[in-house]
Amino acid sequence: MFERFTKGARGVVTGAVGHSERKGADTVTDEHLLLALLDQRGTRASFALAALGVTDRRASLESAFARARRRGGLTQADADALAGIGIDVAEIVSKVEQAHGEGVMQVGARPKRWWSGHRGFTPAAKATLEKSLRIALGRGDRHIGDEHLLLALTARPGLVSEVLADHGATYETVERAMFGGLSEAG
Repeated sequence: MFERFTKGARGVVTGAVGHSERKGADTVTDEHLLLALLDQRGTRASFALAALGVTDRRASLESAFARARRRGGLTQADADALAGIGIDVAEIVSKVEQAHGEGVMQVGARPKRWWSGHRGFTPAAKATLEKSLRIALGRGDRHIGDEHLLLALTARPGLVSEVLADHGATYETVERAMFGGLSEAG
């Protein structure tokens, strides 16, 4: 599959590994892929992210990711759904942190361990890469570009697509920004 990646898409994957390393994460996640996409310049995906105003709100994106990590990886939609049945996630996090220390529920907060030097991709990040291939094939493209990676991030359920949608970047808005409203069919 990686032989089909354009230079820009390979740059995103490499950049995601770099973000993972800088954050001290054991694996590369969808969040790292998005942060690497935000680093890109002069590509279809970077144009779409800028046109939708997402690039200018990087700090807001990173803050949303930090809040979700603190909630043990729960998305805001998850927290809202639990609130609907009377469970206050913020209160639970607060009580757990009072008892066990701040950030104890944080996703990825693990003690340092011996490291092999290789950062693997989470199952979700692997699924995003696979989804980017399916999107490219569905569009009739012979390559996988950063635009396909961005569309895959918006198409898959989870924290990254939720945060992007909260910032105005859904599959439909991204596709319209990149391809002028042309659908996969045409």
